[in-house]
Amino acid sequence: MKKPRIHKLVPKKLRKGGSAPAEQSDAGSVPRITNETVAEHREEVLSSARKYIYPLQHSKHKIVLISTALFITALVAFFTYTTLALYRFKSNSSFLYGVTQVIPFPIAKAGGRFVSYENYLFELRHYIHYYETQQPQDFSAAQLNDYKKRALNKVVDDAYVKQLAAQHKVSVSDQELNDQIAIVRNQNRLGANDKGFEDVLRENFGWSVSDFKRELKQQLLAQKVVAALDTNTTAQAKAAQAELNAGADFATVAKKYSQDPATKDDGGDYGFLLDKTNRDIPAAVTDAVFKLKPGETSGIINTGYGLEIDKNLDNQGDKVHAAHIVFAFKDINSYLNDLKSKQKTRFYISQ
Repeated sequence: MKKPRIHKLVPKKLRKGGSAPAEQSDAGSVPRITNETVAEHREEVLSSARKYIYPLQHSKHKIVLISTALFITALVAFFTYTTLALYRFKSNSSFLYGVTQVIPFPIAKAGGRFVSYENYLFELRHYIHYYETQQPQDFSAAQLNDYKKRALNKVVDDAYVKQLAAQHKVSVSDQELNDQIAIVRNQNRLGANDKGFEDVLRENFGWSVSDFKRELKQQLLAQKVVAALDTNTTAQAKAAQAELNAGADFATVAKKYSQDPATKDDGGDYGFLLDKTNRDIPAAVTDAVFKLKPGETSGIINTGYGLEIDKNLDNQGDKVHAAHIVFAFKDINSYLNDLKSKQKTRFYISQ
C-alpha cells in the first residue's frame, strides 16, 4: 500500500504559511462555539418568536382596554340609573335600599350633618310594612306621599337630635339599651321568648333585632337630650322628691306639682289597677311600681315623655293600686326648631 503524501493532508493555507480560521476547529468544518456565535443564535431564535409574541401582547392590551371601557360604562350606567331612581322617581325598592346601605347617598343636609338616604328608606319601609301587614289597605298616592314626608322629617329631626347630643355630651350606652329591652320583654310586650320577640318585630315592622335596637337607641337618645335640656322640669321633680323625702303627703305633693290634669286633683290616683301588660302605662313606670311594697314611693322615673314619681297604694292580687306625680318635658321640637332656624335644612328630594 502506498503511503499518502503528507502535503495532501495539510490544508493549502498551512502549506503556504497561513493559519486556520478562528471559527473552525482542527476537525474541519464544525464551527467553534464562542460568545459571538451564541449571541447570534439567540437573536435568530428570538426574532423568529417575535412574530408570535407581538400579536399576543397586542391582544392582551386590547382585552384590557375593552374590559376597562365596559367596566366604566357599566359603572356610569349603574350610577345614572340609581341616581334617577332615588332622586327623580323616589323609588323605595329592596334593591335600592340595599344599594344605599353600601353607598352613602345623601337625602338632605341638616345643619352641618348629612342625612343618608338609607336612613330615610329605613323609616319609610317600616311604615309601609306596618300598614300593609297590620292594617291591610291599598295605598293611595296621597297616603304614600304622607308617609314619605313623615319619614323624611323624622330622619332630619334625628340628625338635629344627634347634633344636640354631641353638643351636650349625651349618649346612650349598650347597657342602657339592653336594660330598656329587658324591661319591655319582661312585661311580655314583645313576645314571651327570643323567637316570639323576633317574630313580632318581623311581622309588625319588617325588622331584625338589630333594626329594632337601632330605632330604640335613637328614641332613647332623643329622650336623654330633652332631659338634659329641660332643666326646669328636672328641677321641679327634684323639689317634689325632696318634699316627699321630708315626710310630705303624697296626694298633697301631687296636687301641688303634677302636670297630669286627669289625676292631679285626686292626689295622683291612676283611677284603675295596673298590671304588667298594660300598654297604656310606660314600661319604665310599670317596672318600677311592681318593685314597690305597699306604701313605698319610687324615685324619679324617666318615661321618655317626662318624669314621674309613683307610689304603691296597695296590692290587689297580681295588680297594683298606684298614684303618680307627672312632670311633662317640653316638646323636643321647641329645641329642634331653634336649631333649624340657625342651621337650615337642605333637601335633595322634593317633599
